[in-house]
Amino acid sequence: MEKSIKDSRSILRTIEEEFHLPDQDIRTFSPLVLAYMGDCIFDLIIRTVLIKEGNRQTSKIHKAATDLVKASAQAALGDVLLEVFTEEEVTIYKRGKNSNPHSIPKNAEIMDYKKATGLEAVMGYLYLQNRMERAVHLVRTGYHILNKEI
Repeated sequence: MEKSIKDSRSILRTIEEEFHLPDQDIRTFSPLVLAYMGDCIFDLIIRTVLIKEGNRQTSKIHKAATDLVKASAQAALGDVLLEVFTEEEVTIYKRGKNSNPHSIPKNAEIMDYKKATGLEAVMGYLYLQNRMERAVHLVRTGYHILNKEI
């Protein structure tokens, strides 16, 4: 019998077990690798919230998601979260922000993109630490501070 969705085993642990992945010290990972994962995790959190708010046209969900995951929105979120990040999270954020990405999207300002990369690095780090609850809490807290409801 398959386990229910509410089982305590996380997505990360399920993937690690099913693919027999070794434990690794993610503190040694490049901040761009963490941001690569964090981009997906941040997007997952935002899309989950938007979809669970209620059934609607995917074009409307996509528009709302795009407004929340673009570099400028992530940069604003990163700015306010600096006040609530732990020391460890600040370190990861700064590593991501100070990294040298190989390309910058044409619709993003360089500083916004760097701050967004910092935020994504934190999201990726927390996910790979199996601390999704903290990642979700930070996103919710940041939007509350910004007085934006999602």
